[in-house]
Amino acid sequence: MVNVTLYTREDCHLCDEIKVDLESLQEKYPHRLIEIDIESDPALYTEYSETIPVIEVGPYLLKAPIKKQDLAMTIGAAADRQDQLKRTGDDLYRKRAQRGQTFSGADKFSHWFSRRYMLVFTLIIFFYVGLPILAPVLMNAGATAPAKIIYKMYSPLCHQFGFRSFFLFGEQPYYPLTESGIAGEGTDLLDFETATGITHIHDASSPTRWEARNYIGDEIVGYKMALCERDIAIYGAMLLFALLFWVTGHRIPPLHWTLWLLIGIGPIGLDGFSQIISQFEISGLSNLLPYRESIPFMRVLTGFLFGFATAWFGFPYVEESMRETRQIYIKKIAVIKAMD
Repeated sequence: MVNVTLYTREDCHLCDEIKVDLESLQEKYPHRLIEIDIESDPALYTEYSETIPVIEVGPYLLKAPIKKQDLAMTIGAAADRQDQLKRTGDDLYRKRAQRGQTFSGADKFSHWFSRRYMLVFTLIIFFYVGLPILAPVLMNAGATAPAKIIYKMYSPLCHQFGFRSFFLFGEQPYYPLTESGIAGEGTDLLDFETATGITHIHDASSPTRWEARNYIGDEIVGYKMALCERDIAIYGAMLLFALLFWVTGHRIPPLHWTLWLLIGIGPIGLDGFSQIISQFEISGLSNLLPYRESIPFMRVLTGFLFGFATAWFGFPYVEESMRETRQIYIKKIAVIKAMD
């Protein structure tokens, strides 16, 4: 039997007229009516609110105004197509039809995830950026064992250099290198070398550079976060956009890829890669790109722009995919209920 899906809503008089026409065609064109309330899903409402009633029969779609003759022709064409597929023994069609009549455990999970994916993503980002901030809190509270577990967990994910990290519970929120130009003699900020006693960090291959990586802090200097300044800004910005996207009902359109490159990739590339390349002091490039150490403000700014732009670029496309998934399962559930 052919399934006829009617996208409808309460107090839709045209929809009621369509149902009357379908009932009168039932004897000549047997079919199963599947009603889907477009108000059950925001995406369905956005797509069909101005066009209902909408009829879907197999691959065919009818939008208002829909005449009784149009219904008869469409149902007849769908029935002929269905009979032909059955006669030819199309295995793919048979399997698809069987899957359409059952709701498996995988279907239940996929349906749940398509509706709750932003909650999942937001929690993942929250814990990912929250644990590195929790580490210095635990250190300050004397819970050194769990704090060191967090530092260890994040060590493969970030360089964790103390001179490029935020500190909590100390005299300063950060301790840049003297080479940054904002700390040391003649400034109000203590440089990392003076604050910690770890010197000769200028050379990227120096063993003391790894001391700066393993340095956690103390009760005077404070305790560093388990992610560097730039990474904290990146994932903090992603978390901020995730919350904005969530509270606005997933209605924010995606950022154009050219703006993502310009706003997200450009600044972080210029600041981060120019710093890395300059510190290798490659012969022939040192005159064009002299040694430089970025400052906390630039790390935070470029990290925030990258994280926010990347989330803005990606989350709306994920929503587009999840929207299609939700519509598939809404229809599948309605079909199974109609068959009971």
